[in-house]
Amino acid sequence: MAGYIAPEHFRPLQRIQFFTINPFSITPGQLYLHENHQQDWLVSIRIKLKIPQGVSRWKLNKSGMAAFRDTRLPSGNFYSMYVGNPITIVPRLVVCALLGLCSGVSVASGISDPFDTEALLPPKPALRLGGAVGDPCAEAMPNGALNLLDVVNLALCKNPQTREAWANARVQAAQVGVSKASYLPSPSLTASGSRNSVNAAPSVYQRSIGVSLSYLLYDFGGRAANLENARQLLNAATATQDGTVQTVFLSAVQAFYQTQAALAALDAALESERAAKESFAAAEARYTIGSATPADKLQAQTAYSQATLNRITADGSMKNTKGTLANMLGLDANRNVPLVAAKGFIAQPGSFDPAKNAAYAKDGEAEALEISGRDVAALIEEARQRRPDLYAAAMQVKAAEASADAARAADKPTVSLAASTNQSSSAGVTSRGSSIGITLNVPIFSGFAPTYRIRAAEAQIETRNAQLERLRLQVALDVWTAYQNLTTATQSLRSTADLLSSAEQSERVALGRYKAGVGSILDVLNAQSALAGARQQRIQSTFNWNISRAALAQAMGSLDANLLQALPDSSKQTRKQP
Repeated sequence: MAGYIAPEHFRPLQRIQFFTINPFSITPGQLYLHENHQQDWLVSIRIKLKIPQGVSRWKLNKSGMAAFRDTRLPSGNFYSMYVGNPITIVPRLVVCALLGLCSGVSVASGISDPFDTEALLPPKPALRLGGAVGDPCAEAMPNGALNLLDVVNLALCKNPQTREAWANARVQAAQVGVSKASYLPSPSLTASGSRNSVNAAPSVYQRSIGVSLSYLLYDFGGRAANLENARQLLNAATATQDGTVQTVFLSAVQAFYQTQAALAALDAALESERAAKESFAAAEARYTIGSATPADKLQAQTAYSQATLNRITADGSMKNTKGTLANMLGLDANRNVPLVAAKGFIAQPGSFDPAKNAAYAKDGEAEALEISGRDVAALIEEARQRRPDLYAAAMQVKAAEASADAARAADKPTVSLAASTNQSSSAGVTSRGSSIGITLNVPIFSGFAPTYRIRAAEAQIETRNAQLERLRLQVALDVWTAYQNLTTATQSLRSTADLLSSAEQSERVALGRYKAGVGSILDVLNAQSALAGARQQRIQSTFNWNISRAALAQAMGSLDANLLQALPDSSKQTRKQP
């Protein structure tokens, strides 16, 4: 044991006592105290100095250590020292183990996971493309515009829902370790010391120390049932994490495409406002030269004002969707998140290529036909094999069954091994003793509590089975709904492509006729209104198609990075942010 106490810190604020246990002995010059400002607890030990002389004062030696010197008090007595700062006796672990002054947590603080429960945990939620290793969430937010892969990965890494699910899985993994600990013996150490005095009689010093051990040998399956319950709950927590990941995954995809749709809708509103302004200017010019009536001018002006109002509304909706996207990524809603340029959202005039957009719709229809070629019943059965929430419910049933087994075993006898050894000393007389034996504990009557615990556990099994059946039906409904939505979205995608093409041509013809003086302003306004509606329908159908593909994958339990790579908007081309 080594250390020091600086003289300036030697103040009578806290009393530290020392004692010794045979064959532990201390001689002059060996006892030092070590000051440690980072310690927040005091070791209280009392030592009987077996020296020919007593202790009288402190003296600082050349090495800067305060030691016992010039001892003059009688030896063989107990002495106390007063220090003003926390101290540590080195080696601390040995002293704590011998004297029983550390809890089991302190003794085992250097062993973080002796049962290797971390190996049972699922990976931390994140996208791992191409067999990537390491922590994909360690990198900061990517610079520049975000594509769909970036958005989903940030959502999985930063969204509190995924972090909560992963933390819950770690909690259940730790509970597996708690259950495994019941298979190990439980040693404990006790120590005590006292001084008794009556009137003028000499003081009598008493001390004792003992070590005991208990080990459960057999409990009719109680430990095994508790361990099985913890394992199944861990499986359920792991599956719940997978389900949460897929939910956040889909929400991130929806937020991404919703923002893209809102940006495209704003572009479409701006273009409609520009066209309405052009029509109003044409009507005003014709009215000035006397070739148009005041009604034409007023109708064009009304349409222009309505287009401006629609643009203002679209701008507000766009800002709201961008706030939703930032929130999904674990950011403040006012944080601007730049996105790549969208594919398939047609807004600007002249940007519509019938051949390209027909091919775009045809590819989507081909994909939908490939899916529809499969039997829906087969899709439902596949989903029931893959859905993580359904698997989690099944694990909850098994955990409830294990809990019922544990409740039945709790009312049965247990067989344990018990061993102990102790030493006590009083008035100079020392005695020692030890024992070892088998203990049989047979519960006789507990007020019918075990009976009702078993009934409650069995009712819990029925509850979990009902929840499992409800989820089985919900999976079928989810697959059927997502399948029909994808079919509708694919057909709408092709129809809106034709609608937008004809609306653009109609608007150009009507405006040209009006400028030439052979058309009416009503034809122009109707054509422009139809074009604005076609643009919005095209944008919405594209959004619905992309989301429907991801929703069906989520309903099937197969939403992963492979689907993202098949979806559009994975390039790094930055769109102009309004």
